[in-house]
Amino acid sequence: MHRRLIAPGALAVSLLLAIPASAASYSPGAPGIGDPYYPAYGNGGYDVSHYDLRLKYQPQTDELEGTATLLATTTQDLSRFDLDFLLDVSEVRVNGAKASFATSGQHELEITPANPLPKGTPITVVVRYSGVPSTKSAYGFSTWHRTPDGAVAADEPEAAWWWFPSNDHPLDKATYDVSVAVPDGTQAISNGTLQSTSSRLGWTRYNWRSNKPQATYLATLAVGKFDITTGKTSDGVPIINAYSKDLGDNDGAARASVERTGEIVDWLTGYFGPYPFNAVGGYVPNTTTGYALETQTRVFYSPRQFANGSNTSVVVHELTHQWYGDDVSLKGWKDIWINEGFARYAQWLWSEHEGEGTTQELADYVYASHPADDAFWTVKPGDPGPDDQFDIAVYDRGALAVQALRNEVGDDAFFAILKGWPKDHAYGNASVGDFQEYAEQVSGKSLASLFDAWLFQPSKPGAPAAQDASIARSSAKAGTLPRPKSWKKIEATNDLHAE
Repeated sequence: MHRRLIAPGALAVSLLLAIPASAASYSPGAPGIGDPYYPAYGNGGYDVSHYDLRLKYQPQTDELEGTATLLATTTQDLSRFDLDFLLDVSEVRVNGAKASFATSGQHELEITPANPLPKGTPITVVVRYSGVPSTKSAYGFSTWHRTPDGAVAADEPEAAWWWFPSNDHPLDKATYDVSVAVPDGTQAISNGTLQSTSSRLGWTRYNWRSNKPQATYLATLAVGKFDITTGKTSDGVPIINAYSKDLGDNDGAARASVERTGEIVDWLTGYFGPYPFNAVGGYVPNTTTGYALETQTRVFYSPRQFANGSNTSVVVHELTHQWYGDDVSLKGWKDIWINEGFARYAQWLWSEHEGEGTTQELADYVYASHPADDAFWTVKPGDPGPDDQFDIAVYDRGALAVQALRNEVGDDAFFAILKGWPKDHAYGNASVGDFQEYAEQVSGKSLASLFDAWLFQPSKPGAPAAQDASIARSSAKAGTLPRPKSWKKIEATNDLHAE
């Protein structure tokens, strides 16, 4: 070792630099990230860049053990910070040193590091935990779903609390390594690509990697006995699909739909540009839930989506989210229209592709089907409120707004917007206001009145607005327009976010 001599004056300066200027400048991170729809969701004071989750799960007892390692950077002088989590914590370390911890509220894990953390400090947070997720609830509900042979974590706007500690809001996206040990004969499925598997003493470990930024609610875990199929899109993106081995009568329809993932991704790239992630696919567990969810790279589908036969429309909807919702995520939950309005509109484009009704015919039908006094028009897709976040109006009125935009700016500008938006905001977050600004930039038109009429007014856009957008005829009344052939298939996806 080479010992360096330090002059007394220099020593004094170095010691001063090592001591925080004022303990008063350090404060706790906020217990919420600032979303008015969900004030307690997410946290302030830090930004996560990576989650490393090493888990062990026993399907028979629903016991989950885990060690979560979070890589993050402080965004303020931090005395304490929160994670969103529900399971039982045994130890927390911050930058190698033990940290004290406590719980508060419905789902807050309060962590106090041994020493305050200056703004801009890289931190490594290790949380050791265990518990039975199905016994935990917050706000009166659970997003952990038991199946006959395992469990599924997939829900929106929250799902992480039941299986890993997180900064649970789309504003804080990160990459993921998810390693899960399950009893031999059982599989563990998560996002991204399967890096490796190994078996030891009756347990098999699956190591998954999602290498692009991912919102916490888009992280998924499925444990059970699956039949797994693989393939590649035309652009070489690996496809991994999985089907529970006990889907019963829904098995054929599920496969006939989800196995078309590669074809549909190829088709969607024509509208939205190159597929943005390292893998694609879906899984259908034997669950009683009724919804589907765009979990990043590996879509969750309920068997109920296929109870009446195959439905590629739902596959189109969820795969569209890989661009609109996953690649470009919302800034706040009020911006849900960018996710759902465009995913619904893609279903309309697919209808046209299949020769079962054009986007204009579907728009006319939706407009005519809801009279002016219908509560449908009181929901504002551009800011629906937390109670109506997944109301059918966010989908159908939201898609009407997309068609209105198309008719206003013309096809050339519209399809340039559709493809350019995911590229311009790749792997980031954006708001409805950001989208309007981008659409105005590309089209060269002022769109404030159009966005206001179709997204923010709690009333049916009047005949002049509808005529300007070429969406509906002022004389059209509910039931007077023919129903497009695709409508039943599209309508069958109306419960995408219903239990």
